[in-house]
Amino acid sequence: MDALWLALAFLLGLLFRHLGLPALVGYLAAGFILNALGQQGNALLDQAAHAGILLLLFSVGLKLRLRSLARPDVWGSSLLHLALSGVVLSVVLLGMATLPVGQTLILALTLGFSSTVLAAKALEEKAELRAFHGRLVIGILIVQDLAALALMSVAGAAAPSPWALAVLGLPLLRPLVEKVLDWSGHDELLVLYGLALALVVGGLGFEHLGLGAELGALLLGALLANHPKATELSHAVWALKEVLLVGFFLQIGLMGLPGWSALAGALLLALLLPLKAALFFAILLAFRLRARTAFLAALALTSYSEFTLIVVQFMVDNGQLDHNWLVVLAVAVALSFLVAAPLNRFAHTLYERFEPRLLRFELPNRHPDEQPVSLGSTQILIIGMGHAGTAAYDFLKKRQSILQSPQSPFPQKVLMVSGIDSDLVKVEQHLRQGRRVVYADAEDPGFWHRLHLDGIKAVVLAMAEPEAKRIATVQLRRHHFQGLIGAVSSYPEEEQSLKAAGADMTFLAFNEVGVGLAEHIWEALGHRSEWPRSERVEP
Repeated sequence: MDALWLALAFLLGLLFRHLGLPALVGYLAAGFILNALGQQGNALLDQAAHAGILLLLFSVGLKLRLRSLARPDVWGSSLLHLALSGVVLSVVLLGMATLPVGQTLILALTLGFSSTVLAAKALEEKAELRAFHGRLVIGILIVQDLAALALMSVAGAAAPSPWALAVLGLPLLRPLVEKVLDWSGHDELLVLYGLALALVVGGLGFEHLGLGAELGALLLGALLANHPKATELSHAVWALKEVLLVGFFLQIGLMGLPGWSALAGALLLALLLPLKAALFFAILLAFRLRARTAFLAALALTSYSEFTLIVVQFMVDNGQLDHNWLVVLAVAVALSFLVAAPLNRFAHTLYERFEPRLLRFELPNRHPDEQPVSLGSTQILIIGMGHAGTAAYDFLKKRQSILQSPQSPFPQKVLMVSGIDSDLVKVEQHLRQGRRVVYADAEDPGFWHRLHLDGIKAVVLAMAEPEAKRIATVQLRRHHFQGLIGAVSSYPEEEQSLKAAGADMTFLAFNEVGVGLAEHIWEALGHRSEWPRSERVEP
């Protein structure tokens, strides 16, 4: 029967992706269909779903800087939203059913939580976990997770063990954890080490201390966030995490089909999602964030949380709530996923469409992390300082130094090269290594409004996300940039999209790697490296 589940999840995931929606919507639909066919969840599915969540949060932790939680815009906006949404949702729940005030307030607060799984997955797929709005969203979610632990205690969960205070000494273990990571190499031992940290140390370890396994996996990842192999470890567990997360979305759908009254309640809660998003947007603007940051963060947080189901399950087990509430809220969570997934997929496009209206709500004083960017006398701009962007930067600087040397028969003036990245950790690393890199988000239309393009002759687009490269190309041409635009692409269809948007040249990454390697071998054999254009063989 498990084979049927996997086949149905694959087919519906493929169908929804073909329709332009995230595959996870298909997995949710598969769960509902299986439930309608009389299928039930089992222990294997529960374990797979739980492991997928822990691996996802471990991956998020690998890209997290804990000091970002100390910012007022993180903990302040999170707690303020929980308080305000708790009041509004309490009124709605009292209208739906007669419950004691205490239980109503707990339910309302849990509905104020946003899905860590959905938000983290959406940000990860768009390579935005370390963008400013991505770091803000993850910080808010962590504060919510801590609040969820407190609510679980109130709802009847076991109180934390006295040994839970030992978690405060976790940073003392960093040297040992990092050393073992170094010893793990680059193959299957690296994957096994990631699984051990996420599932055993972070998961089971924190559960035995009376804390959430989810929080443990995230903190274990954060412990290694500054290690040079953090990105490699994240990539190593990526495929396994994606497969296991299918179990989580199937599990949501398998929780049961509601009756008409329960379905009406779930639909009412789903209709409140725009209010939840608007409240986040207003609160984040009050913390002097720009409209774009507030909008993208609000969309990422527009969902109900899996933690809602966990807290309600405790209340059902303790006899505080009827089982029907679990079905209602499971459907509400699933509906919120169905609404939020496509919104997050097209978040940047939506902002571009509504930007003039949203900008009216910005406060005049800006957040320190969102000040205008100055590129000085830059003439070649590289956007996205990952592996490809860094290689392009180093090549241009090396070629420039050769042309400027006294031995060069063709001395030329300096062409200033600069890089841009939306990952502050990467920016700091590049600055330490002597590269001229600034922090900015090229997907932000406001960035292009503030950028003076007069002196720039060429732009290299080396971001990971295809949509980010397309948006940057469109913005460059929209702001009348007449210079060269070159972009790295992964697939032929991506090349076509970029050229249609206005890119002058695109380079299929894997083809260029092969051509570059062959050219180096050709030179090493003593042949001339420069061929007339008509004689070169293009990939």
